[in-house]
Amino acid sequence: MKTYKYTINGTKYEVAIADIVDNIATVTVNGDEYKVEMEQEEEPEKKKVVVKTGAQKESAPAADAPAASAGAVNTANALKAPLPGVITEILVSVGDTVKVGDVVIVLEAMKMANNLEAEKAGTVTAILVSQGASVMEDTPLIVIE
Repeated sequence: MKTYKYTINGTKYEVAIADIVDNIATVTVNGDEYKVEMEQEEEPEKKKVVVKTGAQKESAPAADAPAASAGAVNTANALKAPLPGVITEILVSVGDTVKVGDVVIVLEAMKMANNLEAEKAGTVTAILVSQGASVMEDTPLIVIE
């Protein structure tokens, strides 16, 4: 059991989470044990894989387009996350043609919006993330071929 130390408004707390069973966590705060009921996260909506060739054109806005599975496409040509963060905006759709330097996605990291640019010219063949997704460094985001 790992103990975490927090200071809130000048008061120090040592917090340890012992067990989590269903949605009830056993938490010890400064030596006092509590049973904490956690809200259940809603099951995320299942997303369909979207992989289109250059001959097909996506008509819906990128934010509404489902993300493709990274395992279903060749990610060798993918633009990857330069650091961990949250996808706040996807500015392209599958089938769009981009030039080097075009902003294709916005990644929020450390309370800053980072405009990610196309590293090469080509056609967007897959979008591997969706708006609101949390990503780690080197996560493939968009495939441009």
